[in-house]
Amino acid sequence: MIWKTILLVLAALLAGLAVLAGIALRTPAAPAHQAFINGHILTMDAHDRVVEALSTRGELIEALGTTEEITALTDDTTVVIDLRGKTMLPGFIDAHGHFPGSAMAVLAADLNSPPIGDKRTMAEVLDAVRTQSQRTSPGEWVTGFGYDDTLLAEQRHPTRAELDAVSSVHPIAVLHVSGHMLVANSMALARVGIDADTPNPQGGVIGRRPNSQEPNGLLEETARRAVLSQMQDINPLMAYRLFKTAANDYAAVGVTTAQSGGVTPALASGLHWFSRLGVVPQRLVLFPFFDDGFGDALLNGAFDPADYRSERVHVGPVKLVADGSIQGFTGYLSEPYHTPYRGDRTYRGYPAIPRDTLFQQVDALHRAGYQLAIHGNGDAAIDDILDAFEAAQQAYPVADPRMILIHAQMAREDQVARMRALGVTPSFFTAHTWYWGDRHRDLFIGPQRAATISPSRWAQDYGVRFSSHLDTPVTPMQPLQAVWSLVFRQTYGGDVLGVDQRIDAMQALRAVTIDAAWQVFQEDNRGSLEAGKLADLVVLSGSPLEHSTHMRELTVLRTVIGGATVYQKQ
Repeated sequence: MIWKTILLVLAALLAGLAVLAGIALRTPAAPAHQAFINGHILTMDAHDRVVEALSTRGELIEALGTTEEITALTDDTTVVIDLRGKTMLPGFIDAHGHFPGSAMAVLAADLNSPPIGDKRTMAEVLDAVRTQSQRTSPGEWVTGFGYDDTLLAEQRHPTRAELDAVSSVHPIAVLHVSGHMLVANSMALARVGIDADTPNPQGGVIGRRPNSQEPNGLLEETARRAVLSQMQDINPLMAYRLFKTAANDYAAVGVTTAQSGGVTPALASGLHWFSRLGVVPQRLVLFPFFDDGFGDALLNGAFDPADYRSERVHVGPVKLVADGSIQGFTGYLSEPYHTPYRGDRTYRGYPAIPRDTLFQQVDALHRAGYQLAIHGNGDAAIDDILDAFEAAQQAYPVADPRMILIHAQMAREDQVARMRALGVTPSFFTAHTWYWGDRHRDLFIGPQRAATISPSRWAQDYGVRFSSHLDTPVTPMQPLQAVWSLVFRQTYGGDVLGVDQRIDAMQALRAVTIDAAWQVFQEDNRGSLEAGKLADLVVLSGSPLEHSTHMRELTVLRTVIGGATVYQKQ
């Protein structure tokens, strides 16, 4: 996500905003020595050991073993925490998301439909936007997020005219739940210079009114970027609230490493400084976004990732977006969509990056030594991604590239086999089965293809290491939902979508802990509970292994980052 005024935030922070300084001083500190005893501790190490107790020294894990063995290490100064049989795990790792996007409700109207929100009709969506406009000064942006045209009674997007009727004194933009499209009102379109004479940009579509070139307000993929850039300008106080709220959200669900997947230099700076000031206690993994000129800065040295790294901030792979969203009909498929899109039975979506351009970008980044993370939902996009990466690997071989294929939603079995051969690792958005599974089956891609979305069993069978993510704020940050979906693949309607792609609970837990750490070359310091690793821990009310059918209902009792408790359920 993009906030150009984040630089103003940094200036304010560095000038010594008292409230931020005060909060930074209250950042929890790790006890010198700490012992957790009488627990059910899932280590997620190479042997999936389960132990009773764990000792930390400062920010690191000192030892694991029986309660008797760990108690023998304690003295009068040790902080001893009796787990009373509760389950401890490595802290959850957000394998792909858009931190601090979970806190968007601080800035915008929540337009989600069930099971995420409560909006069922267009009138309810527009009323929420209207309420947001009434508390926004004239001329300032009014925004909403999360509407889903396929879940509204009207089965359509809002229109430019409807948003004009909400307010003529605010630029308005509402984001689709996929994040890959938005609808803007007339003032917003005028702000970014989109009118009847504006051509579709490469990799995007400007929606038009019937029998006219006049925009109807719907902007798909790259066509939405100018609006996104402007609507995300926020003042310093709002920026602070956004980051702090998101950090609290993540801590409450046990996330100790958060990811911001697709950052600009400005956002990278903001995350770096908010981390240093203690506003964000989580470890952060940043994926620089190649587009909007950032790619050139990466390749010519104008942006040096090392400038943004710190003890808690890791600048990871460079992100490219090769196609869009299946539920937005912008994912790029090899065969047409199940339901003809706007009556076109041949429609397969489209690439966000033309094939030749994708080859050039992947080649340049791979040659420069960058790890890559490429968004690919449709199988045609995945073909292009794998072809481009294979060409780059042949030209400039890397022994262990770990190219991350983000989402890999429509990956075919032959493509999973190619991933193994090429050193590609998918990060599956398996919670699609819960949030969109019924509509994938009935509307978007049909029963046969829907049964193999996010094919984690194929990945396991082919020896392809993978992670699982929630793409927050597309769906709420609930790590146990990601695990549950890997195990059960149940839809919101109560059906099982692809029983043959289910995996066991232990493997699913690895996908949000050690395997997620491995994808970004951080497995030596986090992701499992082993002596010498960071003391990033989560304590649950029960075991996901023993209560697998109800694991989503387990609560986080304690979240520990670097030995310091950053969340404790009261």
